Amino acid sequence: MRIYQEADYEAMSRRAANLISAEVIRNPACVLGLATGSTPVGTYRQLAAWNQRGDFSFREVRTVNLDEYKGLAPTHDQSYRYFMQENLFDHIDIDVANTNVPDGLAADPAVECRRYDALVRSLGYADLQLLGLGRNGHIGFNEPCDRFVKETHVVDLTDSTIDANARFFATRDDVPRQALTMGIGCIMSARRVLLIASGSDKTDAVYNAFCGPITPQCPASILQLHNDVVLVGDKAALRKLVEAGVPVCE
Repeated sequence: MRIYQEADYEAMSRRAANLISAEVIRNPACVLGLATGSTPVGTYRQLAAWNQRGDFSFREVRTVNLDEYKGLAPTHDQSYRYFMQENLFDHIDIDVANTNVPDGLAADPAVECRRYDALVRSLGYADLQLLGLGRNGHIGFNEPCDRFVKETHVVDLTDSTIDANARFFATRDDVPRQALTMGIGCIMSARRVLLIASGSDKTDAVYNAFCGPITPQCPASILQLHNDVVLVGDKAALRKLVEAGVPVCE
């Protein structure tokens, strides 16, 4: 595992974007696993700027997103398909047909989950999987629970996740209570995992994920078993790791 400590959010975003762009340059037809939420926005902005400058191309890249809210149409301004279009896909030279997000309006969510698992498997899983980190240690929408769920599945969102996402909706009551999420098995099948974290509100989650026990009560802790993980965080998010003596790169 490699850990990069950056001064602030902007530096963290540049570092993450550099690692992703290096993967695309090395393997122009790579499969990227992508995440949503506020943390990767700066990373996507940097990738778009470099792509528009002509530094590299996304034309052959295929993407698989981690999750989608159950019940939201792709045109809803809080759906994760909409998020990806607004923050990345509309600003780069990717073929939208090569981008994949679970269908939040699927008539049978269980069937959609099986379809999505089969799709990710058919692509050979992600060459690089980008992850954010929830305050409660969730990755994707894999919430703390009594077991690690391997397959794509429908999950009931915890109160802490609903509270964290309420800022994106008109009211807390508007936040969907369920989501479709890629399971731990798909995430762990990625060849490389890149986890990004920013801010003092992620300090405990980062510490628990990498210094605590491996437990489904902190889903990100499973990453301790992956053989190629890169953590990029700002000083606030990595504070407890540094205090515990975990070596980091500057």
